[in-house]
Amino acid sequence: MTEKIRCTWSEGDTLYEKYHDEEWGKPTYDDQKLFEMLILEGAQAGLSWKTVLYKRENYRKAFDKFNIDQIVNYNEEKVAELLENPGIIRNRLKINSVITNAKAFKKVQETHGSFAKFLWDYVEGTPQKNHFTTLEEVPASTPLSDQISKDLKKLGFKFVGSKIIYAYMQSIGMVNDHVKTCFLYKE
Repeated sequence: MTEKIRCTWSEGDTLYEKYHDEEWGKPTYDDQKLFEMLILEGAQAGLSWKTVLYKRENYRKAFDKFNIDQIVNYNEEKVAELLENPGIIRNRLKINSVITNAKAFKKVQETHGSFAKFLWDYVEGTPQKNHFTTLEEVPASTPLSDQISKDLKKLGFKFVGSKIIYAYMQSIGMVNDHVKTCFLYKE
């Protein structure tokens, strides 16, 4: 049996490989999952994705499985509790951004019917497929991630800079950046 050839960033770590093979780059239209990934990508700011990925289950427990209706009602007592949780990244700005983003996310849902519709309209519902040969060719941001970032900031979202948004677009499959040698490139 031949070994799968993956994007090099995911090789050598079982959790990374599982994430690469089963999630990264696969189109996601579920608002709950879109919210979770937006929060996790924002938590990554200044850190490695591996750090966040290894804490994901802790985040799910700490943030009520990313239940937006619960998170919008978090108060200072809950924030203080989260700041004491060693299983997540204990940064006050990042924790507060989860609450802020839940409120902004909910407003987008009310205005557009769903966050998925709002977001996927940027690419007319169709994932953009890139044709990179090496990881070095993959950009950190694009004009589209710049625009989405700018629009989200206007709507009140936090931790949504262009680089974070491009990583988000990759993670939820809005853009397919599997390199040409990766077994998932053709899918």
